[in-house]
Amino acid sequence: MSLLRETYLSLGSNQGDRLDFLQQAVDLIAERIGMISHISPVYKTESYGFKADDFLNIAIRVQTKHNPEFLIHELLEIENFIGRTRVKSDSFESRIIDIDIILFEDEIIFSEKLVVPHPEMTKRRFVLQPLADITPLFIHPFEKKTVKTLLQECADPLKVEVLEDVKLTRPVSIPELYNYIGIEGNIGAGKTSLTNMLSDDFNAKKVLERFADNPFLPKFYENEERYAFPLEMSFLADRYQQLSDDLAQFDLFKSFIISDYYIFKSLIFAQVTLSHEEYALYRRMFDIMYNEITKPDLYIYLYQNTERLLENIKSRGREYEQNITEDYLKKIHKGYANFIQSEKNLNVLIIDVSEIDFVKRPEDYRKIVKDIIQFQRNK
Repeated sequence: MSLLRETYLSLGSNQGDRLDFLQQAVDLIAERIGMISHISPVYKTESYGFKADDFLNIAIRVQTKHNPEFLIHELLEIENFIGRTRVKSDSFESRIIDIDIILFEDEIIFSEKLVVPHPEMTKRRFVLQPLADITPLFIHPFEKKTVKTLLQECADPLKVEVLEDVKLTRPVSIPELYNYIGIEGNIGAGKTSLTNMLSDDFNAKKVLERFADNPFLPKFYENEERYAFPLEMSFLADRYQQLSDDLAQFDLFKSFIISDYYIFKSLIFAQVTLSHEEYALYRRMFDIMYNEITKPDLYIYLYQNTERLLENIKSRGREYEQNITEDYLKKIHKGYANFIQSEKNLNVLIIDVSEIDFVKRPEDYRKIVKDIIQFQRNK
């Protein structure tokens, strides 16, 4: 489980559709930087330091895994995406969107590109008022005063007016929609990679399959007929014990949990590897265990074509997997397809990852996160 840290951002706009630009920025920050836990009311403010149209200003609180240097880079990218063109000038100017890091927890940062706390925040009412709405008792690292006190002492004469009838939409995050997500897919589909990435971004407790510890696995790939039954039984017992133990430790109403497998995986592989008589015995044991296992709120199946699966298996270099055949992978996929069609009580999202690389391409990963959120909101 990763450690998420809190940062406070100030956003402003005084050109074009100001409210829409602020909402675009909020949405992109949630998509690219982290979970937004609070958004202040929208304030209308006279332009600061020059004559121009009034600004709309807000403050937001964001939980992020990223460091401040990465944040400033991403915020500049977001400004650029929305349409801001920066010019080298010491004077104030109108802008489509302006995003500043005001605070990053209680850290003090001096670098070439970033100073935190923002050096001008105590002088600007349009920063302090929205900030006080979402974190009034935060203590400024230098001033040793709360944001509420700094607002009361602020000498800025510019009027800051709350817009009572205007409200921005806070983007929903995955942990607000689900308590427990199970991720599945064929061998080499990327289950563990996606589990780790989602866990890092959303502070999830993760349950990872302990396949590497199974002594029967290398033997099975050498002699399937002999070792299929002990392999599948050992996997079933281990998966049942791990899921039972790990899920029992978590409060499913307060914790966000992701596993890179679901116990039904055992049945799918057993259908492919076991004889008819062995499978009948195996199924009896499975049904007893399956009824006792907590079901995920969302079951994600990562589909990847066989060619890509073979490439992934080869590239990750596990010696005992190198003899896996195309035919074997197709049988596994068919087993998953039959399961998804027949299991009506699971909330199933199928994501085709055959033509994307969510590990190396951030935009592909962000698309998957969007799909996960939108899937539940469309129900």
